[in-house]
Amino acid sequence: MSVKQKVHILLTLSGKWLALMLLVSISAGSLSALFLSLLSRATQIREQHQYLLYFLPLAGLAAGMLYHHYGRGTERGNNLVFDTIHDPKDVIPFRMAPLVLIGTLVTHLFGGSAGREGTALQMSAAAADQLHKPFKLSREERSILLISGLSAGFASVFGTPFAGALFGMEVLFFGLVPYRAIVPALACAFLGAWVTALWGVGHTHYQIGPVPGLSLTGLLYSALAGAAFAIAAIVFVKLTHLFVRIFKKIPYPPLRPFAGGFVVAVLVLLLGTFRYSGLGIPVIVESFRSVSYPQDFALKILLTAITLGAGFKGGEVTPLFFIGATLGSVLSLLLPLPVGLLAGMGFVAVFAGAAKTPIACCVMALELFGVSCAVYVVIACFVSWFLSGQHSIYNAKFRKQFQ
Repeated sequence: MSVKQKVHILLTLSGKWLALMLLVSISAGSLSALFLSLLSRATQIREQHQYLLYFLPLAGLAAGMLYHHYGRGTERGNNLVFDTIHDPKDVIPFRMAPLVLIGTLVTHLFGGSAGREGTALQMSAAAADQLHKPFKLSREERSILLISGLSAGFASVFGTPFAGALFGMEVLFFGLVPYRAIVPALACAFLGAWVTALWGVGHTHYQIGPVPGLSLTGLLYSALAGAAFAIAAIVFVKLTHLFVRIFKKIPYPPLRPFAGGFVVAVLVLLLGTFRYSGLGIPVIVESFRSVSYPQDFALKILLTAITLGAGFKGGEVTPLFFIGATLGSVLSLLLPLPVGLLAGMGFVAVFAGAAKTPIACCVMALELFGVSCAVYVVIACFVSWFLSGQHSIYNAKFRKQFQ
């Protein structure tokens, strides 16, 4: 092959991937902007009209019917995307994007307890996978494209591009980084977050306050906090999987979210507060400033496990942020560390234990809170990840291969 031919091939490949990265970033960033805007509006409507909670069972039934009749092949959500990356077969149906968008908005509008990252990841991946046939991508190239879509989706919905790029790779290949995916994942994460910002959609800012100087006792307290965060992650994973098994005993799938919606609505009414509905961002912000209620993290675990276990759409990550931040806040009563620091540590460490992504979580903390908390966060995240063992919110087939 001549030098001229090699240069031509290189330029062709470069042009192809530049086009792919731009298309993935624009689609992921724009879809996240649309989703976050609609989600904010749905939350406002729910807070203004709290009687909507009474319709949560019927909303669950409607969403269940929608998936039952039109969502065949998309029900597995994130796990479908992860398995496709490892073993590319059929194209991820694009209908996954509008279905998960509608399903998540229904969950939040009527008072379910869920997150948002699952929606962003699935929409971005579904959009990205439509490109592999027009661009005639190989299996390996298609996997890289999907990883880039995941990274762009995560970064754009949380405003953390470095963590988004790492999450897209770490959640799939912990310890086995696909080096060819690094540049596309980073580029798409940054561009996707930038596109979302261009649409005028912002993200919540958290302040951890002063961080004490490093000491041996301070590091020990961080490890103890990490152990508590690991327990919370394990309880969340096991309880969610338990409710999945319980609701699967209902033979007709649309009735599962109907039953789950009824249970959640009754519990919220008995508690007499909407504190644990939706994302719970105000409670998270509050936990960084003052000590949370001792029951906050436990009730969020319970309501989110029922909501997701019954089949409502959304995600686990923001509830895990809530659980970790409120638990860390409460731990400040026992551990002599600042409430803001412990809330910030829990914010990322419970997620690290439940998603098996300690590196991405450490980087996310640096992007959200600054570098002053780095050592405390690293200890908490890796202790939580290590002690939580194989318990994971993701149960894709590829994970079982490594167990």
